[in-house]
Amino acid sequence: MGRKIHPLGFRLGVNQKHYSYWFTQKKDYPKFLEGDRKIRNFVENYIQKQFKNVSNYGGIGHIEIQRKTDLIQIDIHTGFPDLLIEEQSLGISQMKSELGNILGLENRNLRVTLTSVTQPYGEPKILAEHVALQLRSRVPFRRTMKKTIELVGRTNGRGIKIQISGRLNGSEMARVEWAREGRVPLQTVKADISYCCHPAQTIYGVLGIKIWIFRDTQ
Repeated sequence: MGRKIHPLGFRLGVNQKHYSYWFTQKKDYPKFLEGDRKIRNFVENYIQKQFKNVSNYGGIGHIEIQRKTDLIQIDIHTGFPDLLIEEQSLGISQMKSELGNILGLENRNLRVTLTSVTQPYGEPKILAEHVALQLRSRVPFRRTMKKTIELVGRTNGRGIKIQISGRLNGSEMARVEWAREGRVPLQTVKADISYCCHPAQTIYGVLGIKIWIFRDTQ
C-alpha cells in the first residue's frame, strides 16, 4: 500500500533538482507549464525524427528550461551532442527556428545549448529509449534487460532495476517482468535515485518500461 510516489518528486530538495526555472503569477502558471511540455515534446520528437537512421545516437538525458524576462534558454543534455551538429547539415539551427515559430518568439529571444552527458548509459531515459528500440525490433525482453544491465555495469552506478510490463514476446496475457542488479533503496530519501518511465509501441501493443538507477554519491 502507498508505494506509488514518484522517486524524483520524493527527493526534490534533497538530491534532486527542478528541470524548469521560472517565476510567474498564479494565473500564468498553467500557461508556462503547458509551454514547457510543448518545448520538451517538440525537441524530443524532432531529434528522434532527424536521427532515426543514426545507429550510434545516444538520446536525450533531460531538458532544462530557464525563463527570463525576454529570454527562454533551453539546455539539452544528450549523450552525443556532436551528432546534432556534424551528422545533419542544418542541425540545431533549424530546430531553433521551428521552435521559435511554434512559441511565437524571435531567434534572439530563444537560446538553445547542448550539454554532453559524461556517462550516457548512466541516464535512465537514454537506457529506456535503448530498451524500447530493442523491443520494437522484436528482441526477446530477457536478453534486452540483461544487455542493458551490462551497459550500466560499465558506469559508476551502484544498482539498477528494470521493469517491463505488457504483452511480452507477443503473449496473449499481459504480465510484468523485472530484473535487478546491485542495490536500489527506493525508500531511502538520501539515496541518489534516477528514474524514467517510457512507453514502447510494438506490433503487439504498448509496453511500459521503468528504470531505476542508484548512483554512486562518492
